This record gives sequence, structure tokens and C-alpha cells, in this order.
Amino acid sequence: MIRFIIRRILLLIPMLLGTSLFIFLILRLGPSDPALDYLRLSKIPPTPQALEHAREFLGLDKPIMTQYFDWLSDALHLNFGISYATQKPVLPDILYFLPTTLQLAGLALALTILISIPMGMLSARYREKWPDQLVRLIAFIGVSMPNFWLGFLLILLFSIHLGWLPPMGIGGAKHLIMPVIAISLMSLAINARLLRASMLEVSGQRHVRYARLRGLSEMTVERSHILRNAWLPIITAIGMHIGELLGGTLIIESIFSWPGLGRYAVSAIMNRDYPVIQCFTLLMVVIFVLCNLIVDIIYAIADPRIRLSAEGVE
Repeated sequence: MIRFIIRRILLLIPMLLGTSLFIFLILRLGPSDPALDYLRLSKIPPTPQALEHAREFLGLDKPIMTQYFDWLSDALHLNFGISYATQKPVLPDILYFLPTTLQLAGLALALTILISIPMGMLSARYREKWPDQLVRLIAFIGVSMPNFWLGFLLILLFSIHLGWLPPMGIGGAKHLIMPVIAISLMSLAINARLLRASMLEVSGQRHVRYARLRGLSEMTVERSHILRNAWLPIITAIGMHIGELLGGTLIIESIFSWPGLGRYAVSAIMNRDYPVIQCFTLLMVVIFVLCNLIVDIIYAIADPRIRLSAEGVE
């Protein structure tokens, strides 16, 4: 297992380096001039002398690859520069807003797991009957509806018409209900459909038919023979959902005025605050990669064939 983990970590290093280069180049080679954006956000008149001083201060007068390696060196020392808008170090602000976003995404992930698994099991158990059709309808709506549109509908129904829930802001548990539902519905729907398909596939295999012939109850067959083998694809899906949930916070936090990292990043994007955008994007990539590493490890524990294959054992 240690060998498997080390191999996975070594494979992540070039991927992270490539991603960091892509993030840097896509921002540096864009149509906007970072020096002009710096002066605009700093409220300094863009005179030729000010532009020249800004380019020198930001290192924009150096070759592009030199700029990248300087930025990468600083990033490895957790120095992501100064925000153009606030004139403060970027990382402390990122870390200040991160916990509220993780709270939102974590609750959405928990809701996805807790609801999608019973939905998928119910749909597979009552295939082509009304519970299956109901679950499939909910899943179809969840996959088809964008989370920002669902957020607006939830505000319209539960805040404006019914007055049950606060429309925005942060506070008690009531403030969490609508944002969490809006973020998690699509992932929940995908998970339920995936588990249903996986359980139906496993239920037709030989060892399941043999278990039924032995006289085991349907509940025992489902729990010990079907679900035990059908849940492996769900592990992979959950790893992918983490990225979707974090990405979903970008818009949802703005809709619900949730003071998290997503709202902070949207403000930075609108202002073209490059140090914040670079730090935020790289942080999201690192979180996503680490979560998928954890999923790979869990997958290898659950199915030793994956680990042995990765280690080159036939």
C-alpha cells in the first residue's frame, strides 16, 4: 500500500506543475494588461511613468518564463503576492474565506451521500415500478437544472412567497438549507443514477444468482453481495463531485450572499485581480487533486486488484 501511495503522489507532481504553468500563462497572455489593472485597482492614474513603474514592480518587464519561475518559487514558499484591490497578502484572505466555503461544500457532499445512496438502492430494488420512476424523475430534474437557476427558484419559493427561509447571508442553520440544496442536487442525482445502474448490473452476475439459490433473504443478498460490489464506482464519482461542489460555490455564494471563497473569487475575477485569481485557482486544483488521491487510496483498499495492478503485480 505504501508503494501504491508513493507512486500516486509522484504522478501528481508533474500534473500540478503543468496545471500551475497553464494557470499562469492563461492569465498572463490574456488581452488585459496586469499593470493597467493594478493601477486601476490601486486608484493610480495610468501615466506612462506609472505604467513603467508598475510593470517593473510586478516583474512584467522580465521574460514570460522567468516570470513563471519567480511566481512558482514564491508559491512554493506560500507567497502568492499582494492583492491589487486590497493591497494585502493574498493567502491570508484566501484562508479567511476558505472555512465558510468548506462548510457549504462539506454539507453538500454529506447530503449527496446520505440521500443519493438510499435513492439509488430504492430505484434498483423496485425497478420499473413507481418508486423507480419517481427517483428517475427527480434525478432527471437534478441533472437538467443548473444550480444557479435552482437557487433563484428556491429563493422565490421559500423566501419571497412562503417566507420560511432567509434569502441570503450567513447565520444559523436556516441560512444553509437553500445553498446546500442548490449545490448538491446535481451531484445527488448523478450518484443515484450511477448506483442504480451499478446495482442492476451486479444483480445479474453469477454470484448473486447463486446467493439467491442458497435461500438467502433479498435484504442479505442486496447488502452483502450487490451493494458491496456496486458501491465501488460511487467512490470514484464522489471524488469527481468534490470538484463540482467547490466549483458550484462560485455562483451559489454570490446568489445567496454567502461570505465565502467563491464570492471572493468572483469579485477578483470581475476586478481582474490576478494574484487572487491565480492563488484561488491553484488552491482549488490542489484540493481537488488531494481529494482524488484519497479516493484512489480508498478504492485500492476496497478493491486490492486496483492496488496490485498499479504496482505491476499480475
